[in-house]
Amino acid sequence: MQNIDTPQAACASAQHRPNSAQPGSGWLVLASLLWLPQAGVIAWAVQCFAAGQALDYLAIQVAAVMLLGIVRALCEGRGVRVTYVHARARVSSLRAQTLQALAQTSPMDRTRPASGLAASALAEQAEAIVPWLSRYQPAMWRVRVVSPIIVLAVATQSWLAALILLFCAPLIPLFMAIVGWRAKAASEAHMVELGQMNAFLLDRLRGLSTLRALHAVPHTASRLRAQAQSLCERTMRVLRIAFLSSAVLELFSALGVAMVAMYVGFHLLGNLPFGAWGDKLSLGQALWVLMLAPSFFDPLRELSAVWHDRAAGQAAMEGLQALSQKNLPLPAALAPAPDTVSADAIRVDTCNLLITVDGQAALAPVNLHVDAGEHVAIWAPSGAGKSVLLAQLAGLLPVAPEQLMLDGQILHTSDWPAMRARTAWMGQQAHVFAGSVSRNVQLGREGVNAQAVEHALTQAGLDQALVQRQGSSLGEAGQGLSGGEAVRLALARMAIHQHAGLWLVDEPTAHLDPATALQVMHSLRRMAKGKTLIVATHDAVLAALMDRTIYLEAAMPKVLA
Repeated sequence: MQNIDTPQAACASAQHRPNSAQPGSGWLVLASLLWLPQAGVIAWAVQCFAAGQALDYLAIQVAAVMLLGIVRALCEGRGVRVTYVHARARVSSLRAQTLQALAQTSPMDRTRPASGLAASALAEQAEAIVPWLSRYQPAMWRVRVVSPIIVLAVATQSWLAALILLFCAPLIPLFMAIVGWRAKAASEAHMVELGQMNAFLLDRLRGLSTLRALHAVPHTASRLRAQAQSLCERTMRVLRIAFLSSAVLELFSALGVAMVAMYVGFHLLGNLPFGAWGDKLSLGQALWVLMLAPSFFDPLRELSAVWHDRAAGQAAMEGLQALSQKNLPLPAALAPAPDTVSADAIRVDTCNLLITVDGQAALAPVNLHVDAGEHVAIWAPSGAGKSVLLAQLAGLLPVAPEQLMLDGQILHTSDWPAMRARTAWMGQQAHVFAGSVSRNVQLGREGVNAQAVEHALTQAGLDQALVQRQGSSLGEAGQGLSGGEAVRLALARMAIHQHAGLWLVDEPTAHLDPATALQVMHSLRRMAKGKTLIVATHDAVLAALMDRTIYLEAAMPKVLA
C-alpha cells in the first residue's frame, strides 16, 4: 500500500529545493558561454581590419562565427525544449499526487477544500509552476555561472572594467529582492482571491435554481462582479510589481554598460591610461570587453523578466501543498479491492466505539451488536453523531481496530478495501451528476449492463419515472428530479451493488412528504432483504418497520470542579 503522506512530502520537497539544477539548464548555460569565443572572433576580425589584415583570416573568422552561432542555437533550442518538457512532466506529477491526496481524504472531512478552489488550484494555478521551472530556474543558473565567468574573462583584459561590473552587480539583486518580497505576497493574495472566486462561482452555479426561486440572482451577480473587480485590481498589482523589477534591472544594467563604455572610450583616447594589466588595451581587446559588458547583465535581465514567475510558481506550489494536507485520512484509500468478494450479510459489533463531532464526544461510547441480515434503526438526538457512526462503519472515517468488528473480525487498515467492497452507504443528500440515468446508477462500476440498471430502477420504484429514459440527461445536483426520485435513485445505486452485505442508510425519509416517505420505506425494506441494514432516522414509522430500534445515549457533560 502506498504511503499516504507521499503527495504532501513531494510538494514540500519540491518547494524546499526550488533552485536545484533542472535538466536542460546545462545546455542553456553552455549556449551563453559560447558567446565569449564568438565575441572574441568578432573582436579579432575588427582588429585585423584596423591593422590592414582584413583578408588574411577572414574565411577562418567567418566560419568560426557561423559555427559558434549554429552550436549556440542548437544548445539554446535543446535546453529550452528539455527544461519545458521536464517542467510539464513535473507539474503533471504534482497534479497527480495532489489528486491522490484528495482521494485519500475522507468525504466526511469538513476541512476539505471547496471543489471550485481545488479545481482552480489544479487547473489554473498549477500552470504557474511551468514557467517557474522552465524559465526562472535556468535563468538563475545562468546568473550563477555565466556572469562570474564573464567577469573573470573581462578581468583578464582590464581589472578596472571588471571592478565596474562587480560594483553594479550587487545593486541589482538587492533591489530585486526588495521588490521580490512584495511580489511574492501579491502573488499569494492573487492566488487566494482567484481560488475563492472560482469556489464562489461554482457554488452559486450549483444552486442557481434556488437563487432564482428566491429572486437572489441580482444580488449574487453584484457579489460576483465585486469579486471580479477585486481580482482585477490584484492582477494589476502583480503586474505593476513585475514591471517595477524590470525597470530596476534596466536602470542599473544601463548604468553599468555605460560606465564600461566610457572607460573603454577614454582609455583608447589615452585620457585614462590605467586599468589594464600592462600597456594600453588594443582595439580588439577593448572591443571584446565592450561586447562582454552587456552579456554580463543579460542573465540578470532575463532573471528580472521572469522574476514574477518565481513568486507565482511558489504561491501555486504552496496551494498544491495545502490541498495535500489531510486532517481526516480515508483508511486504505488507494488499496485495490480484492477480485472475489463475498455477498453474505455482515455481522456488526462495536466495543466502546467513540463518536466525536468537531473534536467533542457527542455520544456515550457505543456498544452495538447487529446480527447478519438484521434490520435495525439507530435513534439519537439531532447532531449527536448518527451520520458519523455510519461513516465509521462504512470505513469513511478512521476507527481504532479494537473498537469495531465486522463478521467477528477486527479490522486493520489493510482490511478496509475488502470490507468497503461489501458495504453500501447512502448519505442524507446523495449527489446526482450531470449525465444519463444509467451513468448515475452505474457510477463507473465494471460489469454493470443496461439490464442490471433497469432491474435496479424497478426495485427502487422508478420503473414509471426513469426506466423509459435511461439515456436522457439529468441536471447537476438532481435538476429535473423530485426529492423522492433522488432518494430512489440513490437506492437504485445500492441495489446494483450486488456484493453489498451491509447497507448503511442515513435519514432516507427526511424532507419527503408522508406518502413518498412511505413508498421509500417499503422499497428500502424490500430491497435490503437478506442484507444487514442499519438506518439512522428520526422517523418513527420507519423505525417501527425495522426489526428493532437501538437508542444511543448522549455523552455525559463534563462537571467543572
